[in-house]
Amino acid sequence: MAINKNHEFEDLNGVKCAIVERNATQERVDFLKPLLEFNKYTVIVVPAPVAPARPAAAAKPAAATAATAPAAPGAAGAGNQPATAAASAGAATSAGAATTSGAAPGTSSAGVAATASSGETPTPAPEAPPAPTTFTIGVTDVSFNWVNAIFGRLLKTPEGHVVTLQYWQQKEAVPDDEKPYFEKK
Repeated sequence: MAINKNHEFEDLNGVKCAIVERNATQERVDFLKPLLEFNKYTVIVVPAPVAPARPAAAAKPAAATAATAPAAPGAAGAGNQPATAAASAGAATSAGAATTSGAAPGTSSAGVAATASSGETPTPAPEAPPAPTTFTIGVTDVSFNWVNAIFGRLLKTPEGHVVTLQYWQQKEAVPDDEKPYFEKK
């Protein structure tokens, strides 16, 4: 549990760690890990969990679309058929009407049901591009807070300069620690 949003900690690889950064790229890990290790912190980097991608509404299977389609008026009273069979029969009837009326197949849910019932396989949805690989960076010192470390001037570079906010955010290659951050413009 975090003290506040700026002081989060959790278990990384079974070790309680203060979170330095979440969803960091490999380049960011390559920058922060040596910097923190130079300042005598034990750094643990783990891959960030990938959130499951939500399928788009258009990627639903055609069978599910036909089964959930509302029944046509009058189709529910089709004798001893259950309501789902009547709905399927109504969808097939309306699908036949849609294809014979000149509508292009696949332009409506009825058209999709018609192509699925005629034995053709619908074209699969395009694969989503792979999610970028991100990492969670933590240090084993649970009292570490990167904001306090930067503004308290506690971190040093290997060259002996004080780490500034601009350097931490990788906006400058060499930290300009002579000017205070509030005078830079």
